[in-house]
Amino acid sequence: MVDAVVSYVVKRLGDYLIQEAAFFRGIRSEVESLQKDLEWMNCFLKDAEEKQVDNPLIRQWVSDIRDIAFDCEDVLDEFMIKVRDEEIASDIVKGGEGQSSKRKRGLLPTFKKSVAKSSRKGKEKVTVYNIGKEIETLKKKLSVVSQRRQEYGLENINVKREGESPAFCRLKQLRKTNSFSFEENVVGYKDETGELLGKLLDDEPRRYVISIWGTGGLGKTTLAGKLYNNSAIIQKFSCSAWVSVSQDYNTQDLLGRIIKSFNSGNTPEKFERMSQDDMERHLHKSLQGCRYLVVVDDVWHKEAWASLKRAFPDNKNGSRVIITTRIKDVAERSDQRTHIHELRFLNQEESWQLFCEKAFCNFNIDEGLEKLGREMVEKCGGLPLAIVVLGSLLSTKKPQAWNLVRDNIWRHLRNDSIQITQLLALSFNDLPYQLKLCFLYLSNFPEDFEINTEKLIHLWVAEGYIPHDEEIMEDVAHNYLNELINRSLIQKGEIRFGMVGTCRVHDLLRDLAIQKAKELNLVQIYDEIRNSAHSSKVSCRRLAIYSGKNGTSCLQHCNPLLRSLLIFDLCGELPTYEQFIPTLCTRFRFLRVLEFEHRSLSQRCSLPKDIDKLIHLKYLRFEGALKIPKSILNLSNLETLHCHWGLLPDCNSLPTEIWKLKSLRHLIGRLVVPLRIDNMTNLQTLKNVRDNTWTKTNPETLVNLRELHLSVCYERGKFTFDSIAKLKSIQILTVSLLNVQFFPTLQPLSHCRYLRHLILNGKMEKLPGEMHVFLPNVESLLLNISQLVDDPMPILEKMLNLTELELGRFCYSGKKMVCTAKGFPRLEILTLHTKDLEEWQIEEGALPVLRGLKMEKHSQLKLPERLKSVLLPLR
Repeated sequence: MVDAVVSYVVKRLGDYLIQEAAFFRGIRSEVESLQKDLEWMNCFLKDAEEKQVDNPLIRQWVSDIRDIAFDCEDVLDEFMIKVRDEEIASDIVKGGEGQSSKRKRGLLPTFKKSVAKSSRKGKEKVTVYNIGKEIETLKKKLSVVSQRRQEYGLENINVKREGESPAFCRLKQLRKTNSFSFEENVVGYKDETGELLGKLLDDEPRRYVISIWGTGGLGKTTLAGKLYNNSAIIQKFSCSAWVSVSQDYNTQDLLGRIIKSFNSGNTPEKFERMSQDDMERHLHKSLQGCRYLVVVDDVWHKEAWASLKRAFPDNKNGSRVIITTRIKDVAERSDQRTHIHELRFLNQEESWQLFCEKAFCNFNIDEGLEKLGREMVEKCGGLPLAIVVLGSLLSTKKPQAWNLVRDNIWRHLRNDSIQITQLLALSFNDLPYQLKLCFLYLSNFPEDFEINTEKLIHLWVAEGYIPHDEEIMEDVAHNYLNELINRSLIQKGEIRFGMVGTCRVHDLLRDLAIQKAKELNLVQIYDEIRNSAHSSKVSCRRLAIYSGKNGTSCLQHCNPLLRSLLIFDLCGELPTYEQFIPTLCTRFRFLRVLEFEHRSLSQRCSLPKDIDKLIHLKYLRFEGALKIPKSILNLSNLETLHCHWGLLPDCNSLPTEIWKLKSLRHLIGRLVVPLRIDNMTNLQTLKNVRDNTWTKTNPETLVNLRELHLSVCYERGKFTFDSIAKLKSIQILTVSLLNVQFFPTLQPLSHCRYLRHLILNGKMEKLPGEMHVFLPNVESLLLNISQLVDDPMPILEKMLNLTELELGRFCYSGKKMVCTAKGFPRLEILTLHTKDLEEWQIEEGALPVLRGLKMEKHSQLKLPERLKSVLLPLR
């Protein structure tokens, strides 16, 4: 894990050398040398923690490197604060001189200017000299740590295999075992078992792969075992084999174990001396003409099956392969012919049934135990492994002790079963360092919290977890998010416009993230209601406050080097802004992330004028009725500004010169007052802006704007889509008509070649027949419009790339809709809020890939059977 921290700091040093080159010109060589030393040291960290986890010397050595890495970041951040303070002091001197009258322009002002200039140069020299000394001290510390490796015999920790720690040996053994032992009576997954059994027994002669994927502990191996041991399977397949792959696999070893499995454990001695090629040829020859079934369990890399499949002939007789994996990419890329099955979490009743089988084998259930049991089962979130371990644990406890388990459920589960922590930790350990930090950041969020993915991405970017390269950082962050989802470490929440709008983390994985973040001294959590603080170390770099009237009192004891402060008002009991904000800007000057959520929008308070002291601030989000000082315009590094005001009439808005924030990438809020946003070339997101701002803006200067939410209410009759057509990068567009009668023509949007998601709120007399021409690339469309008389389906079904469509409540009040053959060729999700619909004619071939239909209940409306099977609840 520490290698993730060191790699992150090395990247930050490089960013400073590139982005702040002018300030580091006097010490560039020293910073580059420090960066190289850290890179070199990081080479020895890669496997040290894992292989020597029980060695106190290694733990201390790793901890020392982590602390030095943090110190490196602190030194450079502090240097930049001093440089900016000197610049401000210099500007004050200049400002005073600029206000002088003509009579004072002479020798005295010239002398003052000369003194100020020489004084400034002197301060710069002192600052550079001081940081040079601090860097030299850090390099000496690294040298001492390096010498300790030799003194204590730690120089070969990366390659040393002899005498590995018991913990590492246990972990290796765990990787080679099944991820979830077989159960004779498998609870749940009845439909899944039937579906997959049908795939295994169908008449398709070609060999193909069935990939079962899902998070660790979900029961993939159990389900595969149930299929493998089914009597119909045993009768159909003349030979079968099972092999567990794990992360550290060897192809030759796998082939040997498969041969052994096919031969029921009787392997001639000659096979022990075979090369990998010989084993492949032997297996391929022995399987000729056989109808075989092979289970390749716990696959972590797509290359694993690719390295084996040459040995398995396609006999065109119905042979099958089952692969289980935690990683979606492995499941999807296993073979050209693959059936992919994502294993779901157990539902409430299935979870309770599984729990009862384990927990109540020694005593009878009563009302009190059932209430406690159901409460704990719900916390398991449908994860079978957690439910099995919990039930088995409680079966050994007296009923009086169940309350104690409930109060500390995850600690009890970890102590009772090595599988609970270690199996989930396998997924974390397999992550590259960038994804490790992104996953650990999730520990900031409260339990069962629905995390807005847009917000999460902005936070990752602000924290510096996303690399600066050719790609846009937000796109890279999206890829990171999808990778964590595909690796079963994050669960999808709400899907918006074909994208993941919210996500959540299973409580066990959140507990794992908190544990790992605590080991790195990365995050501190304060929760007054639960009377808990997951880390009491004052040197933590990130603080999350969940609730309590004294929630912000812990700031008095916090590390002044705090980088991130997230305050969640979960119960509406947090103190007001005035109780902590005035001292925030002087005490925590290293902050990069500041978020304050307050449920009471009636507060009349202000951000402090010295907010500009937070020169490192990149992310600022607040809710409530705030007055914003003009000094906010001095936050030159600010990238995300999310401001949500109350409805108070005297509540101030942003300063109109918001364009001075040149680094701003995301501006989100209720932006009612006219703003100047010209020349904001880095702006990507502009949400809830009015046309009184938009009509005075030259859109051609917003070259990177990708998402726009625009309300048209002031310029009646003047709004057209011509201005939006000049946004060459626009991807997501929401336009709401408030005091305007009808939408103008959509034809100008045909120039927006990257427009993928469109929302229209207002009135529209009729849909243009050329809508598929105007919007050829739109993938999701929400029409929250009114007064359409004609059936919209004949026009909308021609939009060939449309995958998601929603028609609002008053969009169409007609009695009949028709979807013609070949209509909506790619539509996957359709949402209809129409109550008056009496007849829906769907021709053969229409809606061929629809997998979700949400609509109002219609007592008389008859749907084809294939549409009934995809009905989803309308929320």
